[in-house]
Amino acid sequence: MKVITEPSIAVKIQKMKERVRWSHPSIVSRSIDQTSMVIDDGKEESEEFSFLVIGDSGSGPHRTHNPQREIAELMLPHRDECSFVLHTGDVMYLVGSRDYYPENFIKPYREFLVGGENYEHISYDNMTFNQPFLPVPGNHDYYEVPFFYRLLAGVTLPLRRFFGYKDLDLSWNSSYKGDAYARAFIDYLKRFNSQEKLEYHLNSHYTGKTDFGRCLRYVPGEFTRLPNRYYTFRYGGIDFFALDSSTFNEPLTPTNADEIHSQSEHDERRFLTTERLKVEQEQQQIIATLSILNDGIPEQAEQIDDLNAKLEQLNEIKMDLDKQLNHNKSKVIDFEQLHWLEQRLIKSWEDREVRGRIIYFHHPPYVTEATKWGQAQTLAVRHRLRKVLDHVVEELGYLPSQGPLVDLILNGHAHCFEHLQTLDTGHADSNLNCIVCGGSGFSLRRQREEGAELTETFVTESGKEVRKVATCQRFIGRSGQGSDKRRPYSGIRIDVRKGNPLQFVIVPFVAERHQHQWYYPEIEPLAINPIGLG
Repeated sequence: MKVITEPSIAVKIQKMKERVRWSHPSIVSRSIDQTSMVIDDGKEESEEFSFLVIGDSGSGPHRTHNPQREIAELMLPHRDECSFVLHTGDVMYLVGSRDYYPENFIKPYREFLVGGENYEHISYDNMTFNQPFLPVPGNHDYYEVPFFYRLLAGVTLPLRRFFGYKDLDLSWNSSYKGDAYARAFIDYLKRFNSQEKLEYHLNSHYTGKTDFGRCLRYVPGEFTRLPNRYYTFRYGGIDFFALDSSTFNEPLTPTNADEIHSQSEHDERRFLTTERLKVEQEQQQIIATLSILNDGIPEQAEQIDDLNAKLEQLNEIKMDLDKQLNHNKSKVIDFEQLHWLEQRLIKSWEDREVRGRIIYFHHPPYVTEATKWGQAQTLAVRHRLRKVLDHVVEELGYLPSQGPLVDLILNGHAHCFEHLQTLDTGHADSNLNCIVCGGSGFSLRRQREEGAELTETFVTESGKEVRKVATCQRFIGRSGQGSDKRRPYSGIRIDVRKGNPLQFVIVPFVAERHQHQWYYPEIEPLAINPIGLG
């Protein structure tokens, strides 16, 4: 029996629709758009503003230090100058359990919550933010644990906490197919047990207006709920699109992924099965090593953290392999969300009041972090986003001459900070600036040994052609070995300059763990001009 599982895409979509009462008659009759919101903070019209970005925070079983809290404290000096916080997913490790929200979210980010000085009394499903906190779900926010393991973990949890036992964050509950995330951040309309209460709520909080109808009004300090698992809002003349990439990351079919399936299907399955066995063997070796370590010794405590993080990393690799082994052409893909993005991007380009576009979601389409760059999910997300952007250009009838189709793409999932620029891919995802911000609390990863340049295999009339498609401009992740190992956890501040064309200044802030001490190196900001590409 698997300890950690992931629900199917079809189940994720259906459960999330039920929680927001998707297209309920009371919603339809009011012409409410359940994918839009307005941020009512009195500053949303200002062209010059700043915002913070973090990702893959979720803490973890750190016993001697807390990287997530270190990053949260580095965010505080920027709080009053920044309009909101974006979170690129994996809010809660390891399986999105409500049991860990108090310790792994509410406590570290207490200064961003109304009543945060008494954070012990804040419930995970009753949080109000004094500043907009705008996440997207990550894969861990959907993960499940079978009942037997939850029962075992729950019964032993008090003892494990008392003795500081070196385990992963498992307890009585899992995410329940994303339910904890939905109750924490999304306007959970399913909770209203009467038609009267539902209609009163809709009349009270869905008072915003966009070109697509009425929408939810996000009011810091008063009502801070998101309309859906994916959504859009406009701020400072920029359209932001928040996506749920966990429902369109299914591996590609062989006909659409020749670069993955270069051998026969039989040979490919044998290769994947062998790789999966290697991963399981490595996991067993790590578990054996963990059994003899003592987290009361500082040197071994950090080694335990590294090994637990390695287990989580290997489990993700194994799940990616399982997705490929269990793949069939009938698997559901969230084309509804992808079509929504396509149509909203078209409308955004047709609106002369819009001066830019930013997309953020969990799984990065381009990344050089060692464990994610070649995963089937990475390539699938790249392929599906590329198709959306291609369709937008086809519909518009032109490729914008003054810059890329999207000004900035923000992702997590890869546990690092990285700035990449795409090159001429032959598609509408050319000349993009991509920022990965996934090193804000839970383990860190290295850059791949192959280096900073990404290539891709394209099928042409004359055969297969390998082309360079992206280059990493800056990477901040784990480095060094042994006593010289460095763990630079990170978040970023993005300053948006006034005027058009858009200009961004990316300011990374880093808390580096080295030789059992914290250091706070100053990182040189990056100036990004989408027209000039950096």
